[in-house]
Amino acid sequence: MTEEKFLIGSATAGGQVEGNNTNSDTWAQEYMKTGGYKEPSLDAADHYHTYREDIRMMHEAGLNAYRFSFEWARIEPEKGKFDEKEMNHYLDMVDACREYDIEPVITLLHFVCPKWLITEGGWEADTTPDYFARYVEYVAEHLKGKNIRYIVTINEANMGTLIAGYLEKIMRHTDGAGLQIGMDLEKMAEQQEMTKKENLEVFGVENAAVFTSPRSAHGDEIVCTAHKKAVEVLHRILPETKVGLSLSVRDLQYTEGGKENADKDWEKDFLHYLPTIENDDFFGIQTYTRAIFSAKGEEDPAEGMPVTQMGYEYYPECVEHVIRRVHESFKGDLLITENGIATDDDTVRIRYIETALNGVMKCREEGLPIKGYLYWSFIDNWEWQSGYTMQFGLVSLDRENQIHTPKPSLAFLGSYTKSDRRK
Repeated sequence: MTEEKFLIGSATAGGQVEGNNTNSDTWAQEYMKTGGYKEPSLDAADHYHTYREDIRMMHEAGLNAYRFSFEWARIEPEKGKFDEKEMNHYLDMVDACREYDIEPVITLLHFVCPKWLITEGGWEADTTPDYFARYVEYVAEHLKGKNIRYIVTINEANMGTLIAGYLEKIMRHTDGAGLQIGMDLEKMAEQQEMTKKENLEVFGVENAAVFTSPRSAHGDEIVCTAHKKAVEVLHRILPETKVGLSLSVRDLQYTEGGKENADKDWEKDFLHYLPTIENDDFFGIQTYTRAIFSAKGEEDPAEGMPVTQMGYEYYPECVEHVIRRVHESFKGDLLITENGIATDDDTVRIRYIETALNGVMKCREEGLPIKGYLYWSFIDNWEWQSGYTMQFGLVSLDRENQIHTPKPSLAFLGSYTKSDRRK
């Protein structure tokens, strides 16, 4: 039997690289005064039009896999109305991957949703799992015969709870009166009222429950239900395809007295989702750094420790550590669906990738079911609220002329598909 190809590739999200996803909730928020975005995505990396050239670039560098998202807002721009032309666009991306011997890894929801979904209540509404399942069924029917090996239903399903936890952490930094130091509560109340008013104008609801909104416990249940319904649909229509979920997880470490706090975070970020992924074929690990907990809670990176443009501690060893810890509880296949570094120094990126992949290969040699590594991101892109200020890419982006230029790190990553590098 031929050994299954180990995947070495890169990843993108349509909302960050395609440009002009005009029927999406994110596009709407980019132009809102209270939307929270530094700058609009506009044409982004124009990947909607350059995908074939970009995929060829991956192939020429040696990569053998590409994770990208199908955009729900393009495929179902109006409630219940599907766009065959847009569906065919994504099928052509799959075909381009096949043409260049690139394994397509498809994500069906990478944060961005149709604007109409938010009007219907978004990710706090009980109707959303059925809407998502209907979209997944439409896509799955069109993927018959395409021999898709991996599908991620939902990217970082825990994002809403992570954001809620982050806001809670900010609120805990308080003075003796129980109020955050320097917090202007009156201004905050005014801002909330402005947001409600603008949400009503744009979405028709006061609270726009987009996927990346701080999520209630019920909203978290809705996301989990949506995933399970999608798995049922995909297993029925595409029985040969491996289906899974991705979560954002960090390498959680602790100092004296901090174990309980670290364990609570692991429960919240990963163990809590084990019942949701029990019927999945694989799990998508998305990890970028570590977090260290003391008896007081999560600590900031130690003074003098190198940090990335995102403010994360430089710690590529997180990949190996997270693989091992996830495998303790989840025995299915594992795929690194995202790992990377935001830096303007490509020599640092190469060093980061080398350390991360050395850990991956060590786990693989020991027999852990790790099936591939997909670096985030293929190209410098629109990094959500941060705009175009973060350089995660293996490829640089000249936004004025839409020129995509490979960095040395692209070829370095591609070298790992060669047999002598995999040993």
